[in-house]
Amino acid sequence: MVFKKLLQAAGVGGPEVGTVLHNADVQPGGVVRGEVVIVGGKADAEINKVTLALRSRVEAESGDHEHRENLEYARFPLAGAFRLDDGARYSLPFEFPIPWEAPLTHLYGRPLIGTTVGIATELEVARAVDATDLDPIAVHPLPAQERVLAAFGALGFRFHSADLEKGRIWGIEQRLPFYQEIEFYPPAKYSSAIRELEVTFVAAPKSMSVVLELDKRGAGYTGGHDELCHFTVDYASAESTNWEQRIEGLLTKLCRRKGRF
Repeated sequence: MVFKKLLQAAGVGGPEVGTVLHNADVQPGGVVRGEVVIVGGKADAEINKVTLALRSRVEAESGDHEHRENLEYARFPLAGAFRLDDGARYSLPFEFPIPWEAPLTHLYGRPLIGTTVGIATELEVARAVDATDLDPIAVHPLPAQERVLAAFGALGFRFHSADLEKGRIWGIEQRLPFYQEIEFYPPAKYSSAIRELEVTFVAAPKSMSVVLELDKRGAGYTGGHDELCHFTVDYASAESTNWEQRIEGLLTKLCRRKGRF
């Protein structure tokens, strides 16, 4: 735990805040438990509120340009106004629910470079600046997500990268203002039709939508284009479904449509 100092407007040493995560590893729809520890400074302080927030760094488009920005997409009020005596120590336990659509930070047991999810601890003190302590958490795939990813691997698709895109997917019920794209290179069987395949999970409590975006190669004098499709995975039957067969049939159909295969 790293304490963040808060300097009061008068220049006197202010309170310090630190966060302890009891379980930094979680799955979408799970709960992160921990406690926020606040230690009083050299003078009494009036704490206005203590808040937790979930943040990720996403890609956003602005005209013809892209930039990265820190996006907050969940907030959890932990404490209201209270008086913090000098030198006093407070511990505030919490259980922070993680959204079902939270992006994955780990795949195949390894961290995804460039994909972060962090819990920010905000301490607002009267007549002073906010202190913010950001603690990363590890979001691992749900069993159903692992099963679908394993199916793509069995079909020969090779993982390339993952990123977070600000925006919404047309036709998909989506609660968060961004989505995650997991990019794969196709096997030789599909390489004449597909440059790249992007997979997006939009999870909910009982099922999830799996969105596929195919970067298709052109045929003849026609240029390439992107094609979207999606299917639903029910958690109760995810393990008993032959996803290799279903995905292979879907991709074959898509590659034959207005393309070459």
